[in-house]
Parts: sequence; structure tokens; C-alpha cells
Amino acid sequence: MPFIDLKAQYAALKARIDARMQAVLDHGQYIMGPEVKELEERLAGWTGATHCITVASGTEALLITLMALDLKPGDEVITSPFTFAATAEMIVLLGGRPVFVDIEPDTCNLDATLVEAAVTPRTKAIMPVSLYGQTADMDALNAIAARHGLAVIEDAAQSFGATYRGARSCNLSTIGCTSFFPSKPLGCYGDGGAVFTRDARLAQACREIRVHGQSARYTHTRLGVGGRMDTLQCAVVLAKLERFEWELQRRHALGARYQRLLGELGVERLAVRPERTCVWGQYTVFVDDRPRVQAALQAQGIPTAVHYPKPLHHQGAYASYASADACPHAVRAAQRVLSLPMSADLTEAQQDRVVEALAACLRSV
Repeated sequence: MPFIDLKAQYAALKARIDARMQAVLDHGQYIMGPEVKELEERLAGWTGATHCITVASGTEALLITLMALDLKPGDEVITSPFTFAATAEMIVLLGGRPVFVDIEPDTCNLDATLVEAAVTPRTKAIMPVSLYGQTADMDALNAIAARHGLAVIEDAAQSFGATYRGARSCNLSTIGCTSFFPSKPLGCYGDGGAVFTRDARLAQACREIRVHGQSARYTHTRLGVGGRMDTLQCAVVLAKLERFEWELQRRHALGARYQRLLGELGVERLAVRPERTCVWGQYTVFVDDRPRVQAALQAQGIPTAVHYPKPLHHQGAYASYASADACPHAVRAAQRVLSLPMSADLTEAQQDRVVEALAACLRSV
């Protein structure tokens, strides 16, 4: 059983993907070809954002966003320690300082009730991570930001397609960043990402930064990077958009089924807040004695993953930004989270196998 079934997805979309990629091979515009603009217009319309800027990866989206916001050395960005390293990595790369605030123990998202106490005169932005496919409490975070004149950057690498109070992830704050890494809810066949905003000034800055700071060819208005998304990758995402609504419905249905079946077994599951939907970028539960559980599932052919085994302030590269005993909920979650097979092409029969294997493992405790 695959952890994420990209082969089944390709089989279902083969004709569309092949045709889209062949069109690029025929016109030969591999960098900034017409599919780039087409995808940006489609994604902006889909999210409701005014502007979409495709970029080379989700990591590059964060970097370009922070550069567009003019993050300076010593500036602080409040964020979660329970996330992939890229969230803090881009802050530190620009000379900024990540300020780690603990998570809600039941959602694993940034705890908005703790954020305002972390604001200082050096705070530049708040960067919540929409972990596992569900957004943080964006209204509360936006309100804090408004009181202090801050930007809110949604790291939505795992949540494209999710909603918060009816609005779509990536269009919930000053700026949103997502990833099209192959395993994401909407993925390409390599690296890719996008930035979304309603702010025309920020959008123009992002467009210039992704092409080495050029406002026109060989006119370098600002410092930039080589951050474009390849035309071929845009073509793949365009093809996958044709089935994306169906995939979201499947993710919601499979996530709800996992929640019900595992709830009947007494497995501790992530909470999904009533005003939000989750696209289950990963389907994650909490277990004790995780190595034993993983080994038992692996013995039955059930793959698992851990997102993430260490909070960032326990990683050598970021340990200086918080004490080891800070953010206890993040520390505890890192010890217990376990992600199970999940994709739109997971069958109910496969899901039953996962649930039955986990049930047998828990009974043997």
C-alpha cells in the first residue's frame, strides 16, 4: 500500500497531463511560458485572491514573501516550532529571528491566544502554519496583527483547498504561501509553489523578486532570486485542477471516515474546528510508544510517517531561538504524532486495512 498514491492519480489524469505537457514541449517556452499566466489566473480566481504569483517551491514562496515585506536583520517573526524547517529557515536566512509560540495540543496549529504576549517592537509579522491541512484561527491572528501594524503570512503548504469561515486558505490574510510539492493536496511533478495576496504593491514586489529583482528585462529594481516556477510544472498543475474538486471531496470523505472509525477505537485524533475544513495534507493521529506502533504497522505492509519528530527549537540550527523546555505542547506532539496513508485515491478497502492493523496493534499493548 503506498503512503500517497501518486501512480493512481496519474493513471486517472494521464491523458490530460500528457496533453498539457506535450503542448509545452511543442511551443518550447519552458520558462515563463503561457501556462504560467494561465495557472496564476486560475488559482487567483479559485482562491478569491486578487493576485497569484507562481514560484519555484513552497520554500521559495516564503522567502520571496519575506523579502517583499522587507524583513531586515534583527526583525522578529512569530511562528510555530511544530512545522517543517522551511518556515523558520527563510526567516533566519534573511537575518530575522523566529519567535516560537506554542501550539494548540488538539489541532497542532499555532495557539492564537499566546501570540499577542510575544509581540515586541521588533516584530515584523506573524506566520501561522496551516498544519496537516487545517488553518489556524486566522481571525484572531489578523486582529492581533491589525492592533500592532503587522503582516500575517499564512504558511499554507499543506492546506490548499481548505476553508476558514467559508473563505479559502491562501486568501485569509496579508499574504499566503503554498507548495505544489508532489505529495501536497495539489501537487506538480517536481518543485513548485505560489504566493497569494490582495495587495498590489506586495504582488508587484513578489513578481520582481522571483526574476532577480527585475521590473523590466535587465532593469534590476530590487534584490531578487531565481524563483520562477517552470512552465512544465505549471502545465501539470493545470491538468490536475480538472479533478481537484473531486479530490477535495474524497479527502473530506476519507478524513471523516478515518475520524469516525478511529474514534470508535479510542484513538486520539486531531480536532477540526467547526468553522474550518481540513484537506488532510496528512492524516495524523496521536499514539504512545510510536516506534512500536510503526514497526507493527510496517510488518503488516502499512506505511507511516512522522510529521514532525522534533520541534524546531530542538533542532541544532534553531536551538538558540528558544529554550529546550519552551513550547511543551509542541514537544509532546512531536513525540506522539503519526501520519497514516492518505490521498484522494485511497480506497475504503485500503483504509479498512489501515484501521484494522492499527486496532490490532493497540489491542496488543
